[in-house]
Amino acid sequence: MLENSFVMVSIILIINIVYVSFFTIRMILTLKGQRYLAACLSMIEVVIYVLGLGLVLQNLNEIQNLIAYAVGYGIGVIVGMKIEEKLALGYITVNVITAEWDKDVPKLLREKGYGVTDWQAHGLEGNRMAMQILTPRKFELKLYDTIKSLDPKAFIIAYEPKTIHGGFWVKSVKRGKLFK
Repeated sequence: MLENSFVMVSIILIINIVYVSFFTIRMILTLKGQRYLAACLSMIEVVIYVLGLGLVLQNLNEIQNLIAYAVGYGIGVIVGMKIEEKLALGYITVNVITAEWDKDVPKLLREKGYGVTDWQAHGLEGNRMAMQILTPRKFELKLYDTIKSLDPKAFIIAYEPKTIHGGFWVKSVKRGKLFK
């Protein structure tokens, strides 16, 4: 009987980890406008959900099943977030302010394939160079490292753009010409 109880707890735990991972990824896909992929994923997700919840409801007198369900849910959130980090869907816009005029930072970043728009800015301590850089999210950390290597004191702010339209860079990304 103890072996059956352990197997049931393990099954419920695994089912809920998978379900919540799918749920987390589906929500992220929905937020990023990937509606058809999110809809397909949700069909699989609901089957897994019904199976897991059914196992718990059939054995409500076994508290370890409910605990396994709750623990699986928590672990599933973490696993789903880790999967999404690895997928790194979408793009990121990074605003950079630097005092490094002599290094021609925009040119160096463009040579690496980043879309850079730059302009002169004025800060508390004088003239600065401001840049807006667009990159796929999977290259986000690499971009930060590149910027920090060019200017360790650079001021960096990043956000995800909701809509991107126009510009040579977007066309190049769609053709797969950048970051090879």
